Amino acid sequence: MSELQLKNLYDDFRDAKVIQSLAKEIEEEAKKLNRQINIMEVCGGHTHTIMKYGLLQLLPENIDFIHGPGCPVCVMPKERIDHAYTLAMQEDVILVTLGDMIKVPGSNGSLQNARANGADVRFVYSPLDSLKIAKENPDKKVIFYAIGFETTTPMSAALLDSVIKQDIKNLLFHINHVVVPEPMRVLLDDKECAINAFIGPSHVSVITGSKIYDEFPANYQTPVVVSGFEPVDVMQGILMIVKQFNEGRCEVENEYGRAVSKEGNITAQKLIEKYFEKRDHFRWRGIGDIKKSALKLKDEYASYDAEKIYADILPEKKIDDHKMCICGEILKGKAKPMDCKVFGKACKPNSPLGSCMVSSEGACAAYYKYGNLL
Repeated sequence: MSELQLKNLYDDFRDAKVIQSLAKEIEEEAKKLNRQINIMEVCGGHTHTIMKYGLLQLLPENIDFIHGPGCPVCVMPKERIDHAYTLAMQEDVILVTLGDMIKVPGSNGSLQNARANGADVRFVYSPLDSLKIAKENPDKKVIFYAIGFETTTPMSAALLDSVIKQDIKNLLFHINHVVVPEPMRVLLDDKECAINAFIGPSHVSVITGSKIYDEFPANYQTPVVVSGFEPVDVMQGILMIVKQFNEGRCEVENEYGRAVSKEGNITAQKLIEKYFEKRDHFRWRGIGDIKKSALKLKDEYASYDAEKIYADILPEKKIDDHKMCICGEILKGKAKPMDCKVFGKACKPNSPLGSCMVSSEGACAAYYKYGNLL
């Protein structure tokens, strides 16, 4: 696809007339509801689309958003960031990770701070770039700090697959991949949770398929519509949700059919299953400890697991967010970012106190960036 064709495609999904037309359809459908519907968009990409294009202002008062976990950076607890910092400060280590991690603060500082203090920290666009770094530095231990939802997990698995096949001995892994359905389940199990429906994340669903959401209509009577990230996608997804309520349906629907299937990417799923298994527990910033919500390397690949090899120096203490932070309440729909007393004051993108501000894709970061649209 040429650059011009790509631009025209994006323009189609950002067309103001189409967005306004969908807004009118949603308004007409919303009049039939006679109730409030709170929709959680799980992914921070959707949050930013909603804020950037002013979609909140186009919706009727009885439709509102609850902003979900956002992104892997948002939910990563400080103690896991401390692991990265500690590993980076070892003399024989080159720490490699994706660029989103550079400014995320732990209790000792960020990886940017570690680099300023002499650590060899390198940021890459693709995990496979780690192979070249490892080959060029045979006297160093290169540790890939892996992070991401199901979207990026196949890339980490592909990297390990290449490491094994090429017999590279000095490339290790610190795995921080998390999965989507488990936190959705925990949020719905909370008695104070106000979620009535979900907009399912699009990139995650490309890998997993829409089938991973089948349990939510079946067990929680909560519909899920998988939506793309463009404003037309999001508005169409909202319309599909409202129609489900009006028609007495509760099911998984796929608005993003141009990229997402029911079964997903089977090849990627098999690669993940080959190398990874679920952890018993993992702590999410803003939510808490969630069973089976993150991945680790299988025991047979322990020789590549930096978390095991460096276990004696990695900090174990759990570190909570600032006491003034209300990210947990925001995630459960009990508060909005503006309700936080430190939002936009002590807590800003360059000095985040909580999970919703720590990443550029977090809900508080979106409200801070596009707050003038409210």
